[in-house]
Amino acid sequence: MDEIRRRLNNALSPAELLVKDQSHLHAGHAGAKEGKGHFEVTIVSDKFIGANRITRHRLVYDALGSFMDSDIHALRINAFSPSER
Repeated sequence: MDEIRRRLNNALSPAELLVKDQSHLHAGHAGAKEGKGHFEVTIVSDKFIGANRITRHRLVYDALGSFMDSDIHALRINAFSPSER
């Protein structure tokens, strides 16, 4: 979770960031067997102003980069601009 926070902070300078590990809810799932985690991210950033949901998710995926392949099996993203919070 620290690496997720670090990457998102560096790329998106969020005003708010909450990362939850939800891997325990998916015990026995294929991704869990591989050692990859299930996470939920709530992020508020100026970088999302004027961006649609798909663009926001792409920005998060881009920020996480190779970590998406190596450590994350599933990611739930809640991305907002400051005026939406």
